[in-house]
Amino acid sequence: MSIRFTTTARRGMVAAAVAVSLALGVAGCSSGGDKSGDAPASASKDSGSKPSAQEGRSEEPLAELKGEGGLLLSITSAERDSGGFVTVNGQLKNDGSQNVTVPAAVRGNETEVLQNGMSFGGATLVDSKGKKRYYVLRDTDGRPLTTTGFTRVKSGESMAVFMQFPAPPESATEVSFQLPTFASGTIKISG
Repeated sequence: MSIRFTTTARRGMVAAAVAVSLALGVAGCSSGGDKSGDAPASASKDSGSKPSAQEGRSEEPLAELKGEGGLLLSITSAERDSGGFVTVNGQLKNDGSQNVTVPAAVRGNETEVLQNGMSFGGATLVDSKGKKRYYVLRDTDGRPLTTTGFTRVKSGESMAVFMQFPAPPESATEVSFQLPTFASGTIKISG
């Protein structure tokens, strides 16, 4: 019965997120509004939401994006789901020699997302051929469907991360992944 609930809830979340994405159009992301009232939380290999399906494999990541203070985001998969969304999985690692506070800009600047604490709500997928930008999906309460509840990553540690987006058309197999304060990178969508 819980699987049935999850499927129904996901469909509702996807529908709500698609409506929000359409309402937002192709507005750009800026890194305004820095509210950092989140309590520090240590990240480790066991923290974060949903470990990557690629964990334990030694294959090359789809993209490695450098951020501030030694942060490195390795995108390990971008899988299209039959429910109409794309799940991007990866690892956020602190390659620096000091503990790093993840920049608040990664959560984006939308009021509804900011009210839900630290997340990767500012991430987008850009289909340059279709000329569309896809924002992280939100549930009906405005919570982004991404890893949440982190603020710091200790030196040498990493955490599994995920983000869900509305799926671009089947013809869009390569998109640009963008996250405020990180370099952009092109990733391939599978499935």
